[in-house]
Amino acid sequence: MRQEKNNIFLNLDWVLILLYFILVAFGWMNIYAASSTNTSGEVFDFSTKYGKQILWIFLSFPLIIFILFFNSKFYERFASVLYLISLTSLVGLFLFGKNINGATSWYNFGGVGLQPSEFAKAFTALAVAKLMSDRQYSLKLIKNQIKAFIIIFTPAFLITLQPDPGSALIYLSFFFVLNREGLTLSYIILGFLAILLFILTLYFGTKIILLACFILITLALLYGMYKERQFLRFNLLRFLTIYAIVGLFVYGVGFAYNSVFEQRHRDRFDVLLGRKIDTKNIGYNSYQSELTISSGGFWGKGYLQGDRTQGHFVPEQHTDYIFSTVGEEWGFWGSSLVIILFMGLLYRIIYLAETHTNKFGRIYGYGLASILFFHIIVNIGMVIGLLPTVGIPLPFFSYGGSGLWGFTLLLFIFIRLDAHKKYDW
Repeated sequence: MRQEKNNIFLNLDWVLILLYFILVAFGWMNIYAASSTNTSGEVFDFSTKYGKQILWIFLSFPLIIFILFFNSKFYERFASVLYLISLTSLVGLFLFGKNINGATSWYNFGGVGLQPSEFAKAFTALAVAKLMSDRQYSLKLIKNQIKAFIIIFTPAFLITLQPDPGSALIYLSFFFVLNREGLTLSYIILGFLAILLFILTLYFGTKIILLACFILITLALLYGMYKERQFLRFNLLRFLTIYAIVGLFVYGVGFAYNSVFEQRHRDRFDVLLGRKIDTKNIGYNSYQSELTISSGGFWGKGYLQGDRTQGHFVPEQHTDYIFSTVGEEWGFWGSSLVIILFMGLLYRIIYLAETHTNKFGRIYGYGLASILFFHIIVNIGMVIGLLPTVGIPLPFFSYGGSGLWGFTLLLFIFIRLDAHKKYDW
């Protein structure tokens, strides 16, 4: 038993590890296709995007060993400390960060950039798991809900100020974790309704939506009064309260759209909602990405044979739009295979989380699955034109050392928690 406990490689889930390396390897192949200028490029040319990515992949190995080296209890005991360190790194950007493309999201170390928001997700997941693994903790209490919201949205707020709203959106994924641990589903339902109301307000305008909401709320309350036989005064007060909240939200959407959003943000929503056709400026990336994917057909054009990828029609294709390379060169079947691999990874994580003998490990596992799921859905939805461009990378695929290491950290902390769950807890 003691020998088993001291062997960090015992009971590692090799299915997760295999899926990780398959996704990373396939991701690199597509980064090579999207960033190489010719098919005879040197793989280890570190002046190229694909050369740098393979270097970061190799450097992931010592990171993995480092993560597995620590006892599982370390991550629970020091979750709060790691979370505070991540917050400090986010605050430090405002003093020492480097501004790239209008966002101060990076530290620059001798020409090497590091994005702390990619690591903050893992430490936030640890902090949430630490808070909610307390036996006395219950999400039925409002004060406990507020504690969880503060932990989740503090890093999101700091990331929004950089400004990097795309990365901040990822923290909404933690609502799936909270719901799994007892938070009422009404929060998620309200969230979806708010998103729907936001989109409808942008599409139809404030006046039409206010009138539609007035009619719907009135009908709903009249029906409720008929079913419950409540007094009219009580229902009138309820009506005024609900309509005031909805009205403020709708007006808030209009104000934010016209006064807070920058023109590039307004253009992206207008293109997405079909209010504006722009294939040359703000909508160029999405338009070219859709054309690139559709040109691949069912079987694809073949690896390194994608003329649109090789012609660099999609700007920055090796980063957020890497899935368009898969669509063109590997076709529908290759794109489906990538999605199946991701779904297999998510299923395996959730399965292991549910069988975990410790609440901390289970909650962290759900945090990991939720973050990955949100990244996958938003990124692919963005690339195929269903969602606006928000700058969210595809896990293990998109180019970048910070992204790769951040997702590696997220995954292998869970693998470490799961590996010795019979012995460490």
